Amino acid sequence: MNGAKDIRSYGYKVGSIPCGKANLITDVPGVKVGHCTVEENGHKTGVTAVIPCDGNVFVKKPVASVFTLNGYGKTAGTIQIEELGVIETPICLTNTLNVGKVSDALVEYTIQKCAGDHIKVRSINPVVGETNDSLINPIQERAVEVHHVIQALESASEAFEQGCVGAGRGTVCCGLKGGIGSSSRVLDFAGKTYTLGALVQSNFGRMEDLMICGQPVGNRIAQELHPKNSKDEGSIMIIIGTDIPLSARQLKRVLKRAAVGLVRTGSYMGHGSGDVFIGFTNENYLPAAGKEKLLSISCFPEDRLDLVFRMAAESVEEAICNSLIYAHQENGVDGKIYHCLSEFFARACLKKAFCKMCVTICGGFCVEI
Repeated sequence: MNGAKDIRSYGYKVGSIPCGKANLITDVPGVKVGHCTVEENGHKTGVTAVIPCDGNVFVKKPVASVFTLNGYGKTAGTIQIEELGVIETPICLTNTLNVGKVSDALVEYTIQKCAGDHIKVRSINPVVGETNDSLINPIQERAVEVHHVIQALESASEAFEQGCVGAGRGTVCCGLKGGIGSSSRVLDFAGKTYTLGALVQSNFGRMEDLMICGQPVGNRIAQELHPKNSKDEGSIMIIIGTDIPLSARQLKRVLKRAAVGLVRTGSYMGHGSGDVFIGFTNENYLPAAGKEKLLSISCFPEDRLDLVFRMAAESVEEAICNSLIYAHQENGVDGKIYHCLSEFFARACLKKAFCKMCVTICGGFCVEI
């Protein structure tokens, strides 16, 4: 992570459920994430790819679901997920005006994958999410190309960067520099350990509303920076991946509760905010079946889902915090400076070494450990 610290390094612990070994969505077995950051000719954008399982996604078709809190967005592929309850390509995130180009690249990537597996392809449902990065990136130039998408997909691994990378390169969150963030939670059930992870592309909210673990951090930052025309606008893409056995209906229930994590960071889901959730489980698959062949999936007990709901909420809340804390300061297209959260925490925590009453002296940017 280039020496950057996560939100826990500043004394903040989100929730009570244990996180996975790396505290990333890739703690879910089989999940991989890759980025391609586009930074030439003034562009500050990119692609982030989430591969949901090992093997050919088109052939395996993990069970999936979608949920939209506010539909001010240009995602691709969600209608078929809603109808069929499966996903058949990796999920790619990018900026708003590159959705079509990334969709085309995902189709080509899937065709080539299937050709290598001798699979005939007649239709493909590419899944692409987006947020608008035009405050920092000259979005009208549509800089993302097919080779950028392929690079993100082919570089995907269990270890990946957070912050100003890939699809998060040009995003702004709560008036600060946003980006890509991730977190995970683990659950022991019936003698097996299950994992649920979140990945976000944060680009939403007002500075004054930002909350970190219940503390009004954004309001304190706003008192220092005096932001002008602060609005609740922008968007967030939230990806939930898990190996918990869930049906598409159960997965949608989990996605709805993941919204709790978004709200706890201060989002009011304003008119101009697209708040879109895409989820999958790679414990259940619904591949195309031959004639007279039944398919079966396993499902988590309905009355035990409360903890899964909490796992999703905690993962999303911490992923958003990490997207902010891993980001670095950036200049916008109009010259405006978008500060990063770590600037304020670093200053506060430097003072922390000289006092025991950290919260009082530092204005509350960090918590006492």
